Amino acid sequence: MNQETQPTSALAFYEGWETYQNLLIQALAPLTAEQLAWRPAPHLRSIQQNCLHIIGARARWCSLVLRLDDESLVTLGEWDSKGMPERSATELVSGLQQSWQVLRDALQSWTPADLFVTIPTTDPDPDLQESYTRQWVIWHLVEHDLNHGGEISLILGMNGLEGLGL
Repeated sequence: MNQETQPTSALAFYEGWETYQNLLIQALAPLTAEQLAWRPAPHLRSIQQNCLHIIGARARWCSLVLRLDDESLVTLGEWDSKGMPERSATELVSGLQQSWQVLRDALQSWTPADLFVTIPTTDPDPDLQESYTRQWVIWHLVEHDLNHGGEISLILGMNGLEGLGL
């Protein structure tokens, strides 16, 4: 591979993530409030709770660790907190789109080498490491989306609806 074919943006390494995001949105968009409340067992997260957790985690990692400056991240980072209101499918789709756009813009602006920049943690959570590379954070968010999106897909299938059409 010569220099001309090397990716100039880190986004090139994560194109499949955007495809997954769109499949998740397609699965969630038509759901009713009743369907969003489905869960595989009483003690496990509902479809809505899984989606809120995806959105909240993206926003917190982007703002607190990656320090991406976007006003929407503060609000979105609270969506999965206790006592927050339930959200409609339209709101969930919007939250996924907003949080994805922040990630997409960052990946588009970073070079492949920028993924290896180490960022010291400022979050007071004692369970967090002292620093992370951008690459580690991005991979963590990808695997987190896949895990909880898979739970959403399973719940849909358990209830006779098509899950994520991979």
